[in-house]
Amino acid sequence: MLNVYEAVAINKRKTWIVMFLFVVFIAIAAYIFSRAMGVSGLGFVGWALIISGMISFASYWWSDKIILSISGARPSSKKKDFLFYTATENLCLAANLPMPGLYVIKDTAMNAFATGRDPKHAVVCATTGLLSKLNRTELEGVIGHELSHVKNYDIRLMSIVTILVGMVTLLADFFIRSSMFGRRGSKDSGQLGAVIMVLAFALALLSPIIAKLIQLAISRRAEFSADAGSVMITRQPSGLIGALKKLSADREPLEAANKATAHLYIVNPLRNLHSGVGWFAKMFNTHPPVGQRINALEKMM
Repeated sequence: MLNVYEAVAINKRKTWIVMFLFVVFIAIAAYIFSRAMGVSGLGFVGWALIISGMISFASYWWSDKIILSISGARPSSKKKDFLFYTATENLCLAANLPMPGLYVIKDTAMNAFATGRDPKHAVVCATTGLLSKLNRTELEGVIGHELSHVKNYDIRLMSIVTILVGMVTLLADFFIRSSMFGRRGSKDSGQLGAVIMVLAFALALLSPIIAKLIQLAISRRAEFSADAGSVMITRQPSGLIGALKKLSADREPLEAANKATAHLYIVNPLRNLHSGVGWFAKMFNTHPPVGQRINALEKMM
């Protein structure tokens, strides 16, 4: 198993590699779409690069504020949420992390997430349902999990990946809509023009799916890593095991969550949509099965 410092270094590298590859992918897709639509390829690519760069910059600096606003979270304080605040404070000392901003979502569904761009600008958010139904040991297990995401820089990686996946989807949607509403076709004649059109349509249909699958695969792997990190911080696997069992038994969907933010939470918040079976359905899961996570944790006891 990697130590914490190696995990941080790897996640930092992954952040920049993923950003670079997504921007390159967007440029290639934009060029193919522009050729298929018969517009200036370099101009279209230039604008795509500018827009993707602006979106990447915005996702880096303001993703936490956007996500908190979407979730309808309120700021927490020691007076309002004493157990949440003090448990996080103690674990931050143990993990050698700065105190994150704490937020609470008013919802009886049990869940929590972390977001931000780095440990100095991190946020941990929990629902009122989770805060009221877990004991202190279980709550520490959940907070330790979220602090591990912070310490491993998962929060930065996943925020940026989420925004860039949205960019790929918007680009593909723009091409399909432009084609449907009669925009002029490719200037390339004969077989080359036909190949470019087929390639463009295939890219428009498949690229959002491929980008989403990559995002979900990264998300599932990060959950196992954060579970192990929670044990390193709290020194007691039983807390997170108990919390995961209660979270798994809670079938209430979280109203503040949506498909864009579901991967951030400690367990899938869209319980009513989590009904797929088989290997193909599992590829689209935001989280690994809770049973697998509990089994992994029990081996640490």
